[in-house]
Parts: sequence; C-alpha cells; structure tokens
Amino acid sequence: METIMALKITPRNIHAGEVQNILTKHGCIIKARMGFHEVSSDICSPNGLIILHINGSDEETDVLKEELASIDGVTVDYMKV
Repeated sequence: METIMALKITPRNIHAGEVQNILTKHGCIIKARMGFHEVSSDICSPNGLIILHINGSDEETDVLKEELASIDGVTVDYMKV
C-alpha cells in the first residue's frame, strides 16, 4: 500500500520555511515531493500545494501530518492507495 500526502499552504511565502524544516526533519520517509503554485508574468500566487509520496509507518506518517497541521495556514491530509 502507498501513502500520498497533500499540503495546502496559505500564504506560502510566510509558512514555507517552517514547512521546509518539518519536511527536512522527516526526509527519510519522503520518497518524492512535488510543489505547485500559480505563476505568470503578472502573478505569483500566495497559495501553494505540495504532494508527497510517503514511505513510512502509520505512526511516522501521523507524526508528520500533525507537525505540518500545527502550522497556521497549512492544511494537510493523506490517503493510502
């Protein structure tokens, strides 16, 4: 079974550093990471979305989720597929 975690960060420019510190702390269970935000010549969106492919136990995944969710402006959830 695979675990996919999604994080919404608003505003990302304020919370990105905290999020990055937590992701680095838990880096040994993160197989892949993709980040998205809207960018054009006139706009750089304050909203961010990060998708993680997790390779950890349920306990490790729950700890990661709780730490990320403790940051104001960060919404996080995961699913097993």
